[in-house]
Amino acid sequence: MKTISIVNQKGGCGKTTTSVNLAAAFAEKGYRTLLIDLDPQGHSTIGLGYEPDEMSLTIYDVLLNVQIGISNVILGTKVEWLDLAPSNVLLSGAELDLTGIVGREFVMGEKLRIVRDKYDFCVIDCPPSLGLLTLNALLASTGVVVPVQVHYYAMEGLRQLFQTANIIAERFDPCHVNILGILLTLVENNTLLSRQIQQQMREFFGDLVFNAVINRSVKLAEAPSAGEPVLIYAPESKAAAEYRALADEIINSRNLAEQIINQKALVRR
Repeated sequence: MKTISIVNQKGGCGKTTTSVNLAAAFAEKGYRTLLIDLDPQGHSTIGLGYEPDEMSLTIYDVLLNVQIGISNVILGTKVEWLDLAPSNVLLSGAELDLTGIVGREFVMGEKLRIVRDKYDFCVIDCPPSLGLLTLNALLASTGVVVPVQVHYYAMEGLRQLFQTANIIAERFDPCHVNILGILLTLVENNTLLSRQIQQQMREFFGDLVFNAVINRSVKLAEAPSAGEPVLIYAPESKAAAEYRALADEIINSRNLAEQIINQKALVRR
């Protein structure tokens, strides 16, 4: 099983939208896929048609109760081959609750080991922070996708993320954070500033920026209200095609097992 975390400490950059639709794109291609909602807001849970407050068991219970595994909380979805491990507001207390647990940084990884033969892909929707929940996801991941809204402050946010990746590599050696790529989201090609920032990011980060981009889209914004990925809500839309292209790029052009970038060089530049 390849585990891909969708990570950025900034909110509003398309993490949940990317998590839901990338997972759906993998499933659409016939890959057995699990989406883990690791954000206390529960937006991935909502985006797949469930009400977070109605969940009796969530990923919070998996992390805090040794008797509860991921299989105990998994829910089916409208997308064939796609399952969900839901979340709700209780998860907001998980970081404090985990502090007394030995090996608290590796709880997610240990839980995922039990289901690794059941799925081809696991996608983790991380919270907008670099706290203990995100650390658990990073240490459990085969690779990381970083969605970035195309605006002026994006570069600094990426520097912070790469610095965190270096700290993790040093503190948890031999673990490393394998960043698969930077995904440009909420793109508006009709503005000069957007085009300039895209060009700057591609010049600075090179091949680390995915060829696939996610443009701002009405259909993409509407889909969560229907509790569906855009691939189900509007399968012929441009947004659906863009997420299929991202999935293809990850599957066909990225080595999930071995690709390691020189993150220290990127931070120093």
